[in-house]
Parts: sequence; C-alpha cells; structure tokens
Amino acid sequence: MGTGRHIRGIVEYGDKEYTAADRRKDKFFTGKITGIPVMLLLLFLIFWLTIVGANYPSGLLHELFLSLEGRIIYGLYCLGIPEWIREMLVYGMFRVVAWVVSVMLPPMAIFFPLFTVLEDSGYLPRVAFNLDKCFKKCRACGKQALTMAMGFGCNAAGIVGCRIIDSPRERLIAIITNSFVPCNGRFPTLIAVITMFFVGEGAGASLGAAFLLTGVILLGIGLTFFVSWLLSVTFLKGIPSSFALEMPPYRRPQIGKVVVRSIFDRTMFVLGRALLSAAPAGVLIWVLANFEIGGMTMLSHLAGILDKPARMMGMDGVILLAFILGLPANEIVVPIMLMAYLSEGSLMEISNLDALRQLLVNQGWTWATAVSVMLFTLVHWPCATTCLTIRKETGSIKWTIISFLVPCLLGCLLCMLFHGLVGLTI
Repeated sequence: MGTGRHIRGIVEYGDKEYTAADRRKDKFFTGKITGIPVMLLLLFLIFWLTIVGANYPSGLLHELFLSLEGRIIYGLYCLGIPEWIREMLVYGMFRVVAWVVSVMLPPMAIFFPLFTVLEDSGYLPRVAFNLDKCFKKCRACGKQALTMAMGFGCNAAGIVGCRIIDSPRERLIAIITNSFVPCNGRFPTLIAVITMFFVGEGAGASLGAAFLLTGVILLGIGLTFFVSWLLSVTFLKGIPSSFALEMPPYRRPQIGKVVVRSIFDRTMFVLGRALLSAAPAGVLIWVLANFEIGGMTMLSHLAGILDKPARMMGMDGVILLAFILGLPANEIVVPIMLMAYLSEGSLMEISNLDALRQLLVNQGWTWATAVSVMLFTLVHWPCATTCLTIRKETGSIKWTIISFLVPCLLGCLLCMLFHGLVGLTI
C-alpha cells in the first residue's frame, strides 16, 4: 500500500486536461462489462431518434416537390418543349431527384449531427478501443471501427475516412468491407420492410423498428469481422499493425460548430454526390418504363429475365431489377419496385405502409421474401457514389471491382442459403 501511494505521488500525467473524472468515465465507457452494452445502447438511441425525427420532414419535402411538378411541366410547355421530353425530365429525372432528397436529407440531417456530437465529445476513440481486440483477431486495424461508424451516414464518407488507417493493407480491408454497414440510403427500405412485416404501425412501432434495425446492423458488423479475417488470410495477408490510440479528454460539443460541420461538410457533400448519380438514373428508368418491345416495356422484359436467378435468392425479378437500377442511389429501390408492380411509367408512392404491404402481399411477398430483401439490402454492391469514391481513394480499377464483387457475391450467397433453409422447413 505504501509503495502504491509513493508511485501515485511521483507519477505525472502528460495531459492535464485528462482529469480524474475522465478516468471514471472511461471505466464506464470502455469497461469490460459496460463498454460494449453502452455502445449498443447509444447506437440504438441514434437509430431511434433518426427514425422518429425523419418521418415528418420527409413528408413535408415530398409534398413540396410534388407541388412543383405541375409548375415545372407548365414552364417547359411554355418553352415549347415536346411532351415526351417534358415527361422524361419531370417524371423521370426530377421525380427521382425529389425522392432522393426527401428520403435522404432528413435522416442525414439528424444522423450526422448526432454522430458529430459523439465525435466532438471524445467518445468515438472509445468505440475504436472497445472494438480493437475484435479487429486484431481479424488481423485488421482498430481504426476501422471509426470508418465503419462513418459508413452509417454514408459509405462514401466512410471510404474517405479510411485515410486515417496508415497500413495500405488494412486500409484496403476497411474500404472493401465498409459497405457491410448500411448507410442512411438503405435505412428507408430496411425500416419500411421491418415495419410492414414484423412490427406494424401501432404504439411503440418506432422502438421495435429501431431494435430490429440494430439487430440488422449487428449482423452487418459481424460480417465485417468475418470478411476482414477472410481477406487477411487470402488476398491481403499480413499481421495487424500496432497503433497508439490516444484517448482525448471528454469535451462539451459546441453546437454551432456541430451543426455547421455536419450539415455543410457532410450532409450537403454526400447529398450532392447522390444527386449527380440520381439525375441521369431517373432518365434511364423513365426510358425503360415507357418504351415497349413486343407489347411489353423494357422494364418488364428485364424483370422477366432476372426472375429465375432472383427466385433462387427468395425474391423475384422486379425486386432484383430494382436493386440493379438503384445502383445510383439506394433510396429509389422501393419506388422502382412500385413502378414495376403497378406497370406505371414513373416513380410511384403509396400513401401508407398498410396499402404498400397489401400490394406486396398481392405480388407474392411473404415474411421470407421480406427477410431476403432485408439481407440483400444489407449486403449488396456499393452505390455508384461509393464506387467512384473507392476508385478515387485506391487509384485502382482492380480494387474497385473487388469492392463491388465481394458484398455482391456474399449477399447472393446469404439470400440463397436463407431461401434454402426456409424451403427445408416448409
């Protein structure tokens, strides 16, 4: 006891800002018993706040864009633009852009500030500390936890964040596996499917949806660990590098800086990239839905071609086609499904989830179809914006293709395995 007091008396702490209160907080936030549960609770809380807070502004934005359609059509008519071009620009390009903004902007405007608060408070390095042992066992780097957290907002932002990883091998592992963390563009599909087929729309639905969504996220994190290990023993062999993780003192976030940085540096940056991909995609989708070959639209022909492989994964051709055409922006996957199911020539929306569920059930959807869609939503190819970011960050077409194929093949395999297991039990 005397020796211990003597040592404490002569030890000097290098960072005077790191106080005894900070050490007590670290025992709670990074403790063996409390560290992981607290991290999961904060994750659940962020998802719940995002789900609850995004619904109302999404509806307002959608109504705003809907009210502009007639005015834009009239303006193009006054300019003498032909009817088919007017419809392509408004019902194709503008409607896709409007859907992406109304669905993507509110969740990002909530998620990114919450994420930035955790970042500015000094908590995120504690997340890396909590997960460092798991990543070390996978022969990856603990800093990958930070890039994974960035991926919740946008995978492209997570890819850019991989610059903090010094080892080129570990940086590539983090880049390839970042898409296993669903971005906010995939949240609307996951939340809609969870609500329609598993929790309903009654009291406490948002809590139930957040709970199941957290479970889906944990599956994605588990796949991140598995694929990181697999890459480390195959294409990207090596031992994990050591790094000194500095625990910064806990700070009170400055709300003004949080809002400015999260909105302008992250939300608007990511949204701008998504719109650059979504605008031309809207034109392509409109063309496929309105031009016919042999009495059927090209959209229907493509869905028919894809139906057989899609059935092997527990889905149908329309669902798989929607994911493919949703490459520019994951937010438009569900609207494309509706457009194909209803044989409409433009993106569609149904007023409530009960009506949407009935439509999907009439098209042959079951709980097993819903699970397959959730699995494929979680694990499939990165969006176009993320692919372009991977190409820019790696400077390699080879690693961009690998980053595209790894989640694609794993998603197909998971869906086929689940569909096979369901077939054995029926």
